[in-house]
Amino acid sequence: MNLDRAVLAFAGTVILVSVALSLTVNPWWSALTVFAGLNLIQSAFTGFCPAALVFRAFGLKSGCAFR
Repeated sequence: MNLDRAVLAFAGTVILVSVALSLTVNPWWSALTVFAGLNLIQSAFTGFCPAALVFRAFGLKSGCAFR
C-alpha cells in the first residue's frame, strides 16, 4: 500500500465512523465528517495533508499525489 491509498482509506474510515456515531450517539459527530471533507478539498489544492505526514513517518512509500 502506498501513501495515497493509505490517506484515502483513512479518510473513508473517518467519514464512515463519523456517520455511524452521528446516527447512534450524537448528531454533532457529523462535524467530523465536515472536517474530513474540508481536509480532502484542501489537500487536493495544496498537496499538503497532515495524515500523509503521519503515514510517511511510518515508512509508507509516496504515491503520485503526496510527494
